[in-house]
Amino acid sequence: MLEYLISLDHQLFHLINVEWANPVTDLVMPFLTSEWVLRIGYVAAMTLFLWKGTKERRLLVVASVIALAATDLVVSALLKPIIERPRPCHILTDIHLLVHCGAGFSMPSSHAANAFGQAIFWGMVFRRWQWPLLILAAAISLSRVFVGVHYPADITIGALIGASLGLAFQLIAQRMLTRWGVNTQH
Repeated sequence: MLEYLISLDHQLFHLINVEWANPVTDLVMPFLTSEWVLRIGYVAAMTLFLWKGTKERRLLVVASVIALAATDLVVSALLKPIIERPRPCHILTDIHLLVHCGAGFSMPSSHAANAFGQAIFWGMVFRRWQWPLLILAAAISLSRVFVGVHYPADITIGALIGASLGLAFQLIAQRMLTRWGVNTQH
């Protein structure tokens, strides 16, 4: 059964990474997956909330940073070294590699975990932005397969872990804000 799932994962990787590759995805996906673009976007949004936000939003920024750090720690420092799955760009030869392969392991995807964790966290605060945030998280996650550094299972597991942690941290944050008497109406 495990061999079948791995084979299916490789086939899906090839479909997305090689067969779906085109000039548009070759341009867009490296941009979406860029750690600098993601960091700058996150820092800009958090800075805006700190500068123009309410007391509640400022406290949520702190909770968001803690959630992001915890998600990254669980995935990168805990799970990847345990699972030790090589990246496709380390073992497959017929791939469409659009970025530097990286030295780390593949399972689960940190990009997917962090993107979905923050999408769920902030989507619960700003309900009207929930779907756009989830679509952005899915695009960021899928970009990891398009650029050749993750398998579909890596991003799926990363997304599930991130979404779970994002939800947990949001529930904790809301409970703390309520306990502190900070307005949590959005």
